[in-house]
Amino acid sequence: MIENYGYLPHMKPDDSKGTPARVTAAHRERYELVCEHGECFGKLKPSVYYASGTEEFPTTGDFVLIDYNPLGDSPIIATLSRRSYFSRRAPGTIPKDQTVAANFDYVFIMQSLNQNFNLKRMERYLTLAWQSEALPVVILTKADLTDDYFEQLRAAEKIATGTGVFAVSAHTGYGLDMLDDYLRPRKTVVFLGSSGVGKSSLLNALAKRAGETDDVMAVKEIREEDARGRHTTTHRQLVMLKSGVMIIDTPGMRELGMWDVGAGLGEAFADVEQYLGACKFSDCRHESEPGCAVNAAVECGKLPRKRWESYLKLKREARYTDDKMGALRDKNKIDKDIAIFTKSLKNKKGAKR
Repeated sequence: MIENYGYLPHMKPDDSKGTPARVTAAHRERYELVCEHGECFGKLKPSVYYASGTEEFPTTGDFVLIDYNPLGDSPIIATLSRRSYFSRRAPGTIPKDQTVAANFDYVFIMQSLNQNFNLKRMERYLTLAWQSEALPVVILTKADLTDDYFEQLRAAEKIATGTGVFAVSAHTGYGLDMLDDYLRPRKTVVFLGSSGVGKSSLLNALAKRAGETDDVMAVKEIREEDARGRHTTTHRQLVMLKSGVMIIDTPGMRELGMWDVGAGLGEAFADVEQYLGACKFSDCRHESEPGCAVNAAVECGKLPRKRWESYLKLKREARYTDDKMGALRDKNKIDKDIAIFTKSLKNKKGAKR
C-alpha cells in the first residue's frame, strides 16, 4: 500500500529500523499517516525530535519511519530524505527552514482568468517552484468566465519559459485532459496559488475525472466585487485520488517567503541572468557603467525593463526574508538603482533624437 503513495525501498537507509509511512496531514502535535498496515496516526518521538534535534520535523508529503502501534498513536522516529520541498523561514531570530510540503513531482501554479491574474505574482511563484526542485506547471483557471484569454495566455507563456501553461475550467471540464500527462499514479502534485483561484474546485473536478462520485474538498464562494475568497483548506493535506495521483492542498502556500531562492531565480529568470556575466567589468552594478550587458539588452529591447525590475525586487524580497535589517538598509539603494537605470535609458533615447 505504501508503494502506491510513491515510496521506494531505497528511501530507507540500510541500517535503519522502523516501518515506512507517508504523512498525509500535519496537525499541531499529531500526524495522519499511511503505511503498509493502512491509515494510522502518529506523534513525534521526543528523544529524537526534541532532545537530540537530529531529525527534520516532518510535514505533509514527507516519508517517515514509525514504530507501528496498532492500539494508538505510532511514534515517529525518523524523517527520510526529501526530493523536493517548499519551506519558509521559521519565526525567531535564528534563520531556520520550516518545511510546509515535501516530496512532490509537480507544482501547479494557479491563477484565475479574472481579477486574480497577476504576472508579478506568477514570477514569484515560478521562482519558488523552481527552487523546490519540482517541475512547475502554470494553470489558468476559470476559462469559462472570459470570452477571450489569448493575451493572458501568451503573457504567461512569455515569462514561464520551459514551463507548460494551460487554460482550464473546473466548471465545464475544458482543458482538464491537457493535464493528464502530469496526473499519473504515484505522482504528487502540490497546488500553489492565492485564495479564490479555484484550487478546491479544480481538485474536485480532477477527482470526478478519476472516478470519485462526491467532492473531496469543500468549496466556498468568492466575493464578486474583488474575486477573492477564503482558504477552504484549514490544514496541510495530501489527497489520494482513485487514479492514483496525489494532490497536496495547503493554506501554508500563501505564507511562503522568498527564502534562499538563488537556484529558483536562476531558473525563473534565465532570460535575465544570461546577461549578468556578460558585462565589460566584473563588478558592474548595471547602472550607468560602460559596457553593461544588461543596459544594452534593455535598450535594444531584448530584455524587457519590467523583467529586470521584477528580478531586482524578488532578490530584495529574498534578502529581506534572510536579513530583514540588512534588507531594509538596502531597500532605498535598490529603488534608487532602478530610478538611475530608468533615467539613463531615457537620456540615451533623448540623445539619439
